[in-house]
Amino acid sequence: MSDLRLFNTLSREKETFTPLRPGEARIYSCGPTVYGDPHIGNLRTFLWSDLLRRWLEYRGLTVTQVMNITDVEDKIIRNAAAKGQDIFTYVAPYIDAFHAGLARLRIKPANHYPRATEYIPQMVSLVEQLTERGHTYTAEGSTYFRVSTLPDYGKLSHVEIDTSSDFTRVEADEYEKESARDFVLWKSKKNDEPSWQTTIGEGRPGWHLECSAMAMNLLGETFDIHTGAVDLIFPHHENEIAQSEGATGKPFVRYWVHGEHLNVDQQKMSKSLGNIYSLREIEELGYDPLTLRYALLSVPHRTKLNFTTQSLEDAKNAISRIESFLLRLDDLAASAPKDAAHASSDDDAIVGRFLADFQDAMDDDLNTAGALGALFTFLRDAN
Repeated sequence: MSDLRLFNTLSREKETFTPLRPGEARIYSCGPTVYGDPHIGNLRTFLWSDLLRRWLEYRGLTVTQVMNITDVEDKIIRNAAAKGQDIFTYVAPYIDAFHAGLARLRIKPANHYPRATEYIPQMVSLVEQLTERGHTYTAEGSTYFRVSTLPDYGKLSHVEIDTSSDFTRVEADEYEKESARDFVLWKSKKNDEPSWQTTIGEGRPGWHLECSAMAMNLLGETFDIHTGAVDLIFPHHENEIAQSEGATGKPFVRYWVHGEHLNVDQQKMSKSLGNIYSLREIEELGYDPLTLRYALLSVPHRTKLNFTTQSLEDAKNAISRIESFLLRLDDLAASAPKDAAHASSDDDAIVGRFLADFQDAMDDDLNTAGALGALFTFLRDAN
């Protein structure tokens, strides 16, 4: 087999993947913020993370995968309050729906699904480390990361900053792209919001802090791969790097692997357009979860995917061709004479070409389109 090459957002190049620990690969995959059922854009991200994990395992590596569950942040708090519920009651059905959806899509369970609210002590410890190293300041009871203290801030997103300017403090979990700001690590307690009493004051964590603490606690201060969608590069992943490397002085992640957006009928998904589909809604349209899995994986993860009902029909037909071939193969094997069961040299050549082409495509940054092309060439030749 050839070397596995992954496009690393940090270097903007395809790099040969070499794990930090021989024979092992450690992956952190950004998981759901549980304030609704996952939509097909979320599911695409989870699916190609699953594909990456499976391919690493196919290549003989032992994989440890962590996927976080964000169960405290601004939207969750707002929505729970509107329903008159505490956040734990509010998120429970969405966490169940998330796991059920992964199972229906045949996504292998991660080794760990840490919930943010279960890692408050580790988050507090991380803030204290950052304070000791001179990266923080407090204002109105909240603790912020001072971006100007990290000279290479912006190396992942290539956001340029003017370290001589005064930065606007940002406490919201969401803010506009391409704007470098000092960001909140620990938010001081506000009325009617969940909070924790800690050595750095009563309050709750900022969204960015959560992933750094959980990732390093479960995978170590430096690990192999971090996955997520491109919209998380800035500010979320940039801020994860700042917090983690600011606290440890060590590289945080060696390979940053990001997936592109999914559009529906050439338009960005939005509530106003009514084109946000959940797995349940896809099933209500008459399509099996396996069909959705195929459709979402048929386009390589770094290519924007235009999702249509026609793409589901195409996926359905492709799966039917594969199943028909396997049924014919079973029938042939059952009816063949016992002494004719040995493969011919032509059979070996067909299989060998397929495996070589399939593996080369997958090793080229998980090129699923090329891999599926190899599969259907094989089906044609074998038929």
